[in-house]
Amino acid sequence: MMDSSDGSLTVEEYMTREVSTVTPTSTVGEVARRIADSDDHSGLPVTDDSHVEGFVSASDLLLADDDTEISEVMSTDLLVAHPEMDLDDAARVILRSGIQRLPVVDDDGDLVGIISNTDVIRSQIERATPDKVAELQETIEEVHGVEADQERRQVSLAALRPTQTRVYADELEGRSYELERGLAEPLVVVDNDGELLLVDGHHRTTAASELGIEEMEAYVIRVDRAVELEMAKTAEEEDLQSVDDITIVDYARHPLVETTERMGENDADEADSS
Repeated sequence: MMDSSDGSLTVEEYMTREVSTVTPTSTVGEVARRIADSDDHSGLPVTDDSHVEGFVSASDLLLADDDTEISEVMSTDLLVAHPEMDLDDAARVILRSGIQRLPVVDDDGDLVGIISNTDVIRSQIERATPDKVAELQETIEEVHGVEADQERRQVSLAALRPTQTRVYADELEGRSYELERGLAEPLVVVDNDGELLLVDGHHRTTAASELGIEEMEAYVIRVDRAVELEMAKTAEEEDLQSVDDITIVDYARHPLVETTERMGENDADEADSS
């Protein structure tokens, strides 16, 4: 296993520590029901007193009798990661092997977490955001002659003032999908002397509001005194006070989606007339 020693991101920083497992003596029927009842699992690590013995996937269960023990159908030739492994190396293993989840074990072979393709995607999203925030901070400082700093924290959606008048319904579907799976990129907010201006993340914020989420992670740029920010002019001109004032536009659907639907309708019409 290769450890990260150059300050890059490690598996430990992004792995899920609370891992659902089964034992070697669990039965196929029991595990099949657990997988069927779960929205998150297509397979589970098999452990005996925290020590990883194997991995069982839904496909391993297909042809086995319900009372068969998992030890008889599980895979024992496993790919595993170490907590200190470079996240990019773990990503290559996940992508090239075609697996969705990689068990993470310590030096004693005990399960300490699991790293998934979702975790890898989340790390790439978050890695890109600080560059955008730094550029925005530098621009504000240069244009307005102020000093600014930034922090990452939870912000209340009710406290945010939008700077964009509309969002699109089709994109909201994608943002809702991300939020429900923990993939959403943090918001970018400017704290202008107590007024929290939403700069980046209007679709994510609107989707979160519709899902009943009250707080979101955000990069917050704070200026040392109130300034007249260009981005605030839209909020003033359009009288945007809260996320509820953002208009959801439903006409901008992708033409290929509409074409596919029309094709389906045409096929149905032809079937009815035949």
